[in-house]
Amino acid sequence: MNLQISNSSPDPIYLQIKNQVKAQILGGDLEPGEKLPSIRFVAKELRISMLTAKRAFDELEKEGFIDSVQGKGTFVAQQNKDLIREEYLRKMESSLEEVVDLARLAGLSSEEVLDIVKMYLEGTYDQL
Repeated sequence: MNLQISNSSPDPIYLQIKNQVKAQILGGDLEPGEKLPSIRFVAKELRISMLTAKRAFDELEKEGFIDSVQGKGTFVAQQNKDLIREEYLRKMESSLEEVVDLARLAGLSSEEVLDIVKMYLEGTYDQL
């Protein structure tokens, strides 16, 4: 597990940790069943409070990305396909909000935006 904290980020440290671990799980860098470092180890390595690391791990567990086993450690959860799909849908919705805002600023019609999206989905947009 590779974590990097940025003091210049607007996100709190626990959220940076949570988002990085989640991205590594969704990206396949962390496999289901893989043991994660302890909260104590993460806190020491990142030079942060154990409470901050614990909050990140607690939220990941609450969202179903990791499982804690008393006396054994914390592991990447077996991924629920619906959970992963929901996470990608949230990211897509966020990106689409930005696309719609930009399209409005550019004065594009709904049809023009849909045509562009369709070309991207078909892989033909770069061929223009």
